[in-house]
Amino acid sequence: MTALLTTRATRRAALAHVRYVTPTDPTNATGLVKQVYRQVERDFGMLAPPIALHSPAPDVLAAAWIMLRETLLASGTVTRVTKEAVAAAVSAANACPYCVDIHGATLTGLGGLSGPDGRHDAAAIAADRIDDVGDPQLRSIVRWARSPVLDAAVPFPAAQLPELGGVAVVFHYINRMVSVFLQRSPLPPLPGPARRTALWMAGRVMSSIAQHSLSPSTALELLPRTSVPPDIAWAGPTRIAEALARASAAIESAAASVVPERIRDIAQSRLSEWDGTPPGLSASWVDTVLAGVPDDELAPGRLVLLTAQSAYQVGDAVIADFRRFDPLDTSLVAAASWAAITAARSIGARLPTGRSSA
Repeated sequence: MTALLTTRATRRAALAHVRYVTPTDPTNATGLVKQVYRQVERDFGMLAPPIALHSPAPDVLAAAWIMLRETLLASGTVTRVTKEAVAAAVSAANACPYCVDIHGATLTGLGGLSGPDGRHDAAAIAADRIDDVGDPQLRSIVRWARSPVLDAAVPFPAAQLPELGGVAVVFHYINRMVSVFLQRSPLPPLPGPARRTALWMAGRVMSSIAQHSLSPSTALELLPRTSVPPDIAWAGPTRIAEALARASAAIESAAASVVPERIRDIAQSRLSEWDGTPPGLSASWVDTVLAGVPDDELAPGRLVLLTAQSAYQVGDAVIADFRRFDPLDTSLVAAASWAAITAARSIGARLPTGRSSA
């Protein structure tokens, strides 16, 4: 009963974190959205805003949940502590403070990590101070996850690549969506000591949920089976590959009528050669890339390229321009989601399958 009350009490706050689109209220959810919401609240303990933001596009919502659940949450061969460390490190690399707060707090709450001079490894990871991580193995994993394109030899057994590579790739996706659609932090503005206390309390709650063992593969049923694309082959014949394949197919289908083919080609070409370096301090680089593109495709082009390469630069003007191109929440979520998954898969395609320095 207490868990149910907590879940319901956090719903309004979770929806309030979302900007630019109106997420589906759980009390009005039907069909696939209702199915996903039930699984999220059952397995995550609350309606997680990074998932709820996808709800205007039901298939994309299911895709986001499948990827998160089967990589980070479901039980496997890798500890939740290690997976949370990878999630926090990738989030720091992508300058996503919302995700750093959540997963840094969860990591701290899980405990068992201590670095030099008594500092917690969790705090060092959340603060992006890799050299301060005391555990040598964890430090090497975090450094690998912090790499912009994951092209270094993996510092762990190759058998763990599907899970740890999966967490890294999925957080490259989630960070981009969160940067566009959520506020900067899950916490209200607070002075330093109060903020630290709030993060500690959040860590206690999140870690208590994270300690529950979740059976793998139960979310896959939300979307139909599909073939695994070559760029996901690094995940092998696993549920991780299946989750990414089903999710990618759903996102691509949702975006097919929204993102112009010319824009998809430009984005895919840039991402195939991208080394992960931020394109620039301002968003003016987008206009250079889109020179020669018809005026009626500029708005989706800006949204897609910025979301893919520097999601933190997506602001009110970019969203307003896209709204003039297509006013629907469903279309906005689908276009941003396509950009995010295309960037994440491009990064994942460089994973050194089968190689390990461990």
